[in-house]
Amino acid sequence: MRMSRSLLPGSLAVGHQYSSLGTQPILCGSIPGLVPKQLRFCRNYVEIMPSVAEGVKIGIQECQHQFRGRRWNCTTVNDNLAIFGPVLDKATRESAFVHAIASAGVAFAVTRACAEGSATICGCDTRHKGPPGEGWKWGGCSEDVEFGSMVSREFADARENRPDARSAMNRHNNEGGRMSLNDNMFLKCKCHGLSGSCEVKTCWWSQPDFRVIGDYMKDKYDSASEMVVEKHKESRGWVETLRPKYNYFKPPTERDLVYYESSPNFCDPNPETGSFGTRDRVCNLTSHGIDGCDLLCCGRGHNTRTEKRKEKCHCIFHWCCYVSCQECVRDYDVHTCK
Repeated sequence: MRMSRSLLPGSLAVGHQYSSLGTQPILCGSIPGLVPKQLRFCRNYVEIMPSVAEGVKIGIQECQHQFRGRRWNCTTVNDNLAIFGPVLDKATRESAFVHAIASAGVAFAVTRACAEGSATICGCDTRHKGPPGEGWKWGGCSEDVEFGSMVSREFADARENRPDARSAMNRHNNEGGRMSLNDNMFLKCKCHGLSGSCEVKTCWWSQPDFRVIGDYMKDKYDSASEMVVEKHKESRGWVETLRPKYNYFKPPTERDLVYYESSPNFCDPNPETGSFGTRDRVCNLTSHGIDGCDLLCCGRGHNTRTEKRKEKCHCIFHWCCYVSCQECVRDYDVHTCK
């Protein structure tokens, strides 16, 4: 299994073996896989590196949630710097999503850490307030998503400085992930007054739950634009750029995901593509979607077994105020791909 040339999570070196990055003093020189620019960044901003690591972690977790019912379910590989294995070596939709969600995760985690006061080099955003609304005034701590995005841009994009198509694709998708935070910021408010009367209401700009970002980026994955590679001769040499493959589709914006290579079908194990196959994966017998047994199992059929599960039942509310339940054992059919 060869190491990916340009993996965002791999380049950030926060796979399972670095899960303690947020709990121990950071020695930047001991983090493998960093390019010189990332190493300098780490040394200059060492206090926000735990947030960078946390951001990639939540990006990976969100990827696994969004793809939990698909043939490729964002599986990670233990003890490998390229934590997704070779599956992201190709410029596919999956690679586009991972770069975008990880970049968004870094920006999200750094932004939140700044607002919570856990870093001294950043804080609240006081630049983008505007006039207050009727019945409320500005207060609290507006989250400085511009600073978080800057950190993500400076660190995550440090590897994407080659004049080739893959770097152009990764930069585009990284930025698309970061812009998803701006697009989903909302006004969060708190009431003040006697007995919560809300005589005065203070409001600030806040990021949404990261699940909102994951849902948003999953839609971008489903509508990702296929591109073709073009070569141009410039003063610095040959440079590769991307253009839409199909002229009759609306061209992608800077918020859309782009790719230029087809994905494998992920039905069977293939160490070259990083596919783990779908054998023994749990499928949904009643679904006609990709998580259904027909599609997820790639037409191979499925096995069914019965599992006994303990769960609460016959719950009664008692005045006042607690609930008592009995414990029941129920049988469930579990369907897995052949």
